[in-house]
Amino acid sequence: MSKQLKWSDVTPKADFLNRRQLLAGAAGMALAGPAMAKIDAAPSIYSTDLEPNPLEHITTYNNYYEFGTGKGDPAENAHTLTTDPWSIKIDGLVDNPGTYDLADVMSGVSLEERIYRFRCVEAWAMVIPWIGFELGSLLNRVGVQPSAKYVAFETLVRPEEMPGQRRNILDWPYREGLRLDEAMHPLTIMATGLYGEELPNQNGAPIRLVVPWKYGFKSIKSIVRITLTGEEPETTWNMQNPREYGFYSNVNPTVSHPRWSQASERVIGGGLFAPRQDTLMFNGYEEEVAGLYAGMDLKKYF
Repeated sequence: MSKQLKWSDVTPKADFLNRRQLLAGAAGMALAGPAMAKIDAAPSIYSTDLEPNPLEHITTYNNYYEFGTGKGDPAENAHTLTTDPWSIKIDGLVDNPGTYDLADVMSGVSLEERIYRFRCVEAWAMVIPWIGFELGSLLNRVGVQPSAKYVAFETLVRPEEMPGQRRNILDWPYREGLRLDEAMHPLTIMATGLYGEELPNQNGAPIRLVVPWKYGFKSIKSIVRITLTGEEPETTWNMQNPREYGFYSNVNPTVSHPRWSQASERVIGGGLFAPRQDTLMFNGYEEEVAGLYAGMDLKKYF
């Protein structure tokens, strides 16, 4: 059994320092009580200048099958989820494995507001003002070993609080994964809030992954485990139907889902008769991330 650790127990390796230093200082986040706490966060150079969707759209139109398959089910049912206390097990090919309390994970990090495009594999889209920090900074703190090539994630299993888990909709726990270079990319964040407040339960409280150039199901919610591994990890939707859901699942207008086109998307809030907009390669982040896939056939590695 892994021991309970504090970040004072961790000595990061200089060889694994991120190429971008975290902003000076620390941004605090209140963890106690059910009320939504305000979060101080710096603006980010990685934010889009698009207008974010209203909070109501973001918090009431969700896919989170742990709380039900309907878009409104998470908002209706997620109040049952207990998010304090919370801890994350970090294991595998790291120098400092252990189970870290969320307060220690958050201690000393600098939070940024990242206004990102969000694109669902179902061909709908939003713009969301996340609050979070780069995943790479967390991985650097635990010390990634040279043999690590992938990062695997798991979400909570608590069927007494997550009614969707009482049904065999998926093979619980929900699992996701990234290549290590994808995980270390500065666009990849761990989100703890949105619109300047703590993350609502239905959006993945208290901490979730956000990878803006990939379809939304890659951005796993309510994370309780992070594993560094040398092998490509199993991921939930790829296990469920590999023909329809690839490991990479980069937003790509030229590769259709077997049951629908990905060439255009419906913007949430635009109304039933609003015109669809063109899907952008890598969801508009092509300049930043295309180099990660140089030489790969993006129609094959979907």
